[in-house]
Amino acid sequence: MRQVSVPLIGAAGAWREAARGLLAAGVPPGDVLWNAEGQQEAPDLFGTEVSALVPTGDITVPRSFVALANSVCFHSDPQRYARLYALLWRLRAAPHLMSNRADPDLAKLRQMEKAVHRCRHKMRAFVRFREITAPGTNRRSFAAWFEPTHYTLEMNAAFFRDRFADMNWRIVTPDVTAIYDGADVRLEPGQDPPHLPEDASEELWLTYFRSIFNPARLKVSAMTSEMPRKYWKNLPEAAAIPDMIAGAPARARAMAAAAPTLPPVRAARAQAQLAAHKSAWTDGGAGLEADIRACTRCPLHCHATQAVCGEGPEDARLMIVGEQPGDQEDLAGRPFVGPAGQLFTRLAGQAGLDREAAYLTNAVKHFKHIPRGRRRIHQRPDAGEVAHCKWWLDAEIARTQPDLILAMGATAALALTGSGARITARRGRIERGLAGRDVLLTLHPSYLLRQPNEAARARATDDFRADMAQAAGLAPMSLGGPSPKRS
Repeated sequence: MRQVSVPLIGAAGAWREAARGLLAAGVPPGDVLWNAEGQQEAPDLFGTEVSALVPTGDITVPRSFVALANSVCFHSDPQRYARLYALLWRLRAAPHLMSNRADPDLAKLRQMEKAVHRCRHKMRAFVRFREITAPGTNRRSFAAWFEPTHYTLEMNAAFFRDRFADMNWRIVTPDVTAIYDGADVRLEPGQDPPHLPEDASEELWLTYFRSIFNPARLKVSAMTSEMPRKYWKNLPEAAAIPDMIAGAPARARAMAAAAPTLPPVRAARAQAQLAAHKSAWTDGGAGLEADIRACTRCPLHCHATQAVCGEGPEDARLMIVGEQPGDQEDLAGRPFVGPAGQLFTRLAGQAGLDREAAYLTNAVKHFKHIPRGRRRIHQRPDAGEVAHCKWWLDAEIARTQPDLILAMGATAALALTGSGARITARRGRIERGLAGRDVLLTLHPSYLLRQPNEAARARATDDFRADMAQAAGLAPMSLGGPSPKRS
């Protein structure tokens, strides 16, 4: 009978080396007695240690078995090593067993693997540190006591090292202790529970824990499944759980009594339609800019610096509509001042179109973006945001009464014609807009900036410049001379 002793720390590597030696020597599972540190059975008086076996040659096993073994070695079952070696022995002739879910040996090991992964997750969720920094030291120190179901501290050492790299810490369990001093994690045998001082910040944590508790959604069985009672004795927030559970029914009834009654579905739809129309601009010729700046019709106003109104002569014969303000427009409060706007101004001048004589605006008045570090990355407005902002675009058209509207890009085309598709195919054409005005479609200046090579950028620039020249020719009285008075 062969005997194998596997240490608790470094168990996965030690088991693999021993299993390779046994497999190379052709030792069947029934001739091996596996002894796990801390769970050793009585030694076999006639057994021999396996340390003398040296693996020879390459032993190939499925990768899925290696991953399985690396987890199961940390299970608390004393038979874990024997079960793994029995399956490994069978895999020599039948490697396909790793895909056979009906195999009882594999099914048992998969259950053990799942239990280890669950224990690993619970350790990450329920370890609670307390500060033990000695006076006069430059680096803070913390300690925690935890009682895992399985030997998962070694598996979690790298996780805690990466997450709490700015402090010294130790996690003590009955079987293994992990110590981090700023360099790397050191694993030592288990210790008795350390003395952990009181932590004043725990009262703040308890206040937060109570505030996020929703009594109306309490399910005790689900809560104890995710936070098993065995961990409660080491969790400071667990002291508040019994009272919160006991008071949950009364609090839920009070919340229900204080909740507003809901109108019928039909009434809610009618109210929503009425609210949508209340924001329509009906103030004649005055106050349009102030109303736009105060607009809260869609969520875009929450994150933008300000609404960017149109600018230019109110009786301009040409109106130019872009997509939305960019980062620089959002900060400056003026349209077409960023990189795309500067390119537009330069190309329009080359085409004979004076931007000062046209009315410049955007289909959407607030800057839509997502933060990425210190930058704000542009996001295209969706159809709902374009529809909400169309009230203000229609108001600008009604006040300006342009003879021609130049729509730059898909978003402007969507707001003015109802469709933002196939802009490159439609550019240079005049279509009848939703407001009954002629709309000349062209590319957006930012499209030119996004072209991948010089040739494509040159072609797009020529097309854009040609559309500017066409707009200048169709609305000449607004470009370079005084506009006639409107009746």
